[in-house]
Amino acid sequence: MALNELENSLLAPYAMKSGNSRGRKYREEEHPYRSLYQRDRDRIIHSAAFRRLEYKTQVFVNHEGDYYRTRLTHSLEVSQIARTIAKALRLNEELAEALSLAHDLGHTPFGHAGEEILNELMAGHGGFEHNLHTLKIVDELEERYPDFPGLNLSWETREGIVKHRTEYDKAKVPQELEPNSMPTLEAQIVDIADEIAYDNHDLDDGLASGLIQENCLEKISFWHEAGKEIEGRHPGIGNPKKRYQIIRRLIAILVDDCITESRARLEKNNISSIADVRQFSTRLIDFSDGLKEKRKPLREFLQTGLYRHYRVNRMSDKARRFIRKLFCAYIDNTSMLPEELQGKISESCDKYNVVCDYIASMTDRYALDEYEKLFNPYKKV
Repeated sequence: MALNELENSLLAPYAMKSGNSRGRKYREEEHPYRSLYQRDRDRIIHSAAFRRLEYKTQVFVNHEGDYYRTRLTHSLEVSQIARTIAKALRLNEELAEALSLAHDLGHTPFGHAGEEILNELMAGHGGFEHNLHTLKIVDELEERYPDFPGLNLSWETREGIVKHRTEYDKAKVPQELEPNSMPTLEAQIVDIADEIAYDNHDLDDGLASGLIQENCLEKISFWHEAGKEIEGRHPGIGNPKKRYQIIRRLIAILVDDCITESRARLEKNNISSIADVRQFSTRLIDFSDGLKEKRKPLREFLQTGLYRHYRVNRMSDKARRFIRKLFCAYIDNTSMLPEELQGKISESCDKYNVVCDYIASMTDRYALDEYEKLFNPYKKV
């Protein structure tokens, strides 16, 4: 096939090529001019779960303002960064893109606060973890095709989804996806791209919201040095252009370092195949130790100055209360669920999993509307 031949000629020997895929769970004829991972990407983009990301919280609840990032815009930004790194390392951009666009499909409304309370409410019923829920979405919950459940994505895309790793992501990998082997380099890139995107774009949103002040950031050398570089190139530049250019420069520094460090690790460890990647003891795509140390104060500032800000804490606390009350109301009286969901409750699928899947699928504003309908006596149901 011409597409496979093209990949063999352009991609590095340790890249994940379509021709070497373990395929799909349900056999399908492949497309004449779209590769395996292109089709995965397209199925993800056209899914209902992907569209819902437009109204799911990144840091700020949707109604706080139209300017702020959502899970959808964040996923697009991760994709752009991941493709840049993949291309520089001669890896499979299409697999990196598919994984970037899928990596947040399983998030609940209201960000990590939503996930934490759902996990607590599902204790004794399997808990809740958003990477595993993403896998459930693409394997089961999306209903689009007559011949199979879910999206029938490739083995490598499903593996990359559940092996996504950041400080917030630690799913228990199912045996069929080989928990003891390393994921593809393309999946490892998405982990790094996710970090780069949320660190820097959360900074941007935090500054725009007024929750954090730029004079506090000036005390952090990573930010200060980038600012001096921008001022040297553009004397007299003012905000918001200066802020945007500093964040743009920080992203460039992180991407450049990741490419340089990862290339050195691949060469140093004589990585020459996908088998070498999977059998290696640690991940090969990473930042240098020097850069990790340099950006550490900035990440610590985000934790204390933004993610633990009293306004963010208020939003998170409200979110937990909304979700707890919705969950308990549906569990106590499943007849309040939409009819198609009531029909899914059976011996094989208990009410806890049906209610959990329903709430996890909600956007911020849908969850707020449901809360109003159930608990505000003056709201029409």
